[in-house]
Amino acid sequence: MSGGVGPTYNDIQLPKDDHEQPISSAPPKNVHHPTIVPTHKRFLTFRQLNSLAVIVVFSASGMVSMEDFVFVFLSYIYIHFLSKVAFPLPPNASTHERVFDPNNKFLSLYVSVAAIIGLVLPIAYIFHGILEEDKQGIKAASPHVFLLSSQVFMEGVAFSGKFAIPISVFVPVFYNSRRIFTIVEWLRNEIGKVDEEYGGSPTRVYMGRALAIANMVLWCFNLFGFLLPVYLPRAFKKYYASFNKIKD
Repeated sequence: MSGGVGPTYNDIQLPKDDHEQPISSAPPKNVHHPTIVPTHKRFLTFRQLNSLAVIVVFSASGMVSMEDFVFVFLSYIYIHFLSKVAFPLPPNASTHERVFDPNNKFLSLYVSVAAIIGLVLPIAYIFHGILEEDKQGIKAASPHVFLLSSQVFMEGVAFSGKFAIPISVFVPVFYNSRRIFTIVEWLRNEIGKVDEEYGGSPTRVYMGRALAIANMVLWCFNLFGFLLPVYLPRAFKKYYASFNKIKD
């Protein structure tokens, strides 16, 4: 067998002649072996580049507080700390190991819906707020968008192959927990708007409230209905099972 590289000449049998010639033990000359070209992984994925663009734009516009910057910076340091102290990468671990099948259609649909509700619509709401001069609504929605973009970027770092599976679980759990507090503030701001003080269109008020409620429902379900009861146990089970295989 070729071992996945390609067919070798030892697998090929030639028809026998009437007079068999003695087989020489000398290695054959001018035999070209297939060369394996190492594949270099891109430094940043397309999804990370998009997230990084959102992070830069929001940071440059001054819509991000210093607390959110510190949170992102400390999370980057903490995943390295966890990787060294608590969850080292198992020996001979596959860099493409995943908890769920990436070809799962239901999971892909769930991620797409979450991206639309969590990123696309809030970004559109913020840009519409610039036209409406709704500084209050922009300030309330920006922390959620910034932290979710940072989460997507950090998930790309966690799945780069340099970290164990529990680190890839830590990132969404950590960021999802933090973003729930920002969504609460966003929802409180939208509900507290008074038409006389706001001075904008009533449609935007209801749109902002509906969007904040939709994000609250989505990300509370994502944390308490998917990440903690489903994703987290499967990830730890897969992680410690890899060590048991090494011992066996």
